[in-house]
Parts: sequence; C-alpha cells; structure tokens
Amino acid sequence: MSDTQRQELSHFDQSGQAHMVDVGNKAHTKRIAVAGGVINMLPSTLQLIKNGDAKKGDVLGIARIAAIQGSKRTADLIPLCHPISLTKVSVSFDIDEKNNCIACKVSTETTGPTGVEMEALTAVSVALLTIYDTCKAVDRGMCIGDIKLLEKSGGKSGEWIAR
Repeated sequence: MSDTQRQELSHFDQSGQAHMVDVGNKAHTKRIAVAGGVINMLPSTLQLIKNGDAKKGDVLGIARIAAIQGSKRTADLIPLCHPISLTKVSVSFDIDEKNNCIACKVSTETTGPTGVEMEALTAVSVALLTIYDTCKAVDRGMCIGDIKLLEKSGGKSGEWIAR
C-alpha cells in the first residue's frame, strides 16, 4: 500500500495497520446521513406484508424497530466504528407492487465529531434482513440489494448527495 493510499484510507496507520481514527480534535457538528436499499420478493409475499397476513405479525413494524436497534448497535458490528450518541433515527418503507419490492430508507442524526453514515447503512441492512427473516417461510428467494448512502451532511466534508 502506497503512502498516498494510506492517507486516503483513514483507518490505516503509516505502517498499514488498521486503527480507530482519532476524532478527539474534530469539531462537534450536526451530522445527518440517509441510506437506502431494496428487497425483491414474490408478488404473493408482498401481498402478505401489505395485508398484514404474515405469520410473524406486522413485518414492516418489526423491521422498523430492528432498523433503529441496528443503528444503535453499529459500533458493536463494524470493528472500527466509534460508538456514537444518535439524536434521531427515522425509517420509512415504500411498497412497490409493480416491481414486487419494498424500498427502505433510513435517516440518522447526531451532533458530534464523526459521521453517521455507517449507522444509516447498518439500519437499512438490518431492516431488510428482518423482512427476509419474517417472510422466509414463504419466500426463500427474496433478494436484498442496492444498499447505499443516499446523502450526508455535516463535518469537514460538508454535504454529499448520490447521483
């Protein structure tokens, strides 16, 4: 790994070893991140979810709580993430009957020295995995994908919006 690559990848020190980034001297600013993802499924599975007929109950309600819980546990799952104090987490689902899928969007917020992108991405992943878990008895072929950061604001790098 070249010196330039090490400087670009902040989670590696000068000798190329992984480390947790020092955020002690970074400004405490309001930071927001929005992430999204999709789960595709059979039309019959989508109808079960939409109608509230899944055996395990309110699939999207359970997935919403799972997303919030996942966002709060990100530092336990991603080794170099800082544990942060989230000030807000919001989760929304969009049912797309034409494409037999559900899109999940999560917004995370904090005021602190480091961003909340990983918390938003983790929350989306956990929400979609929870939908899979609650419906796998009727549709093991569900496909989770397109998980990505949609936008972020705050901190030294400022605003970023996906194209």
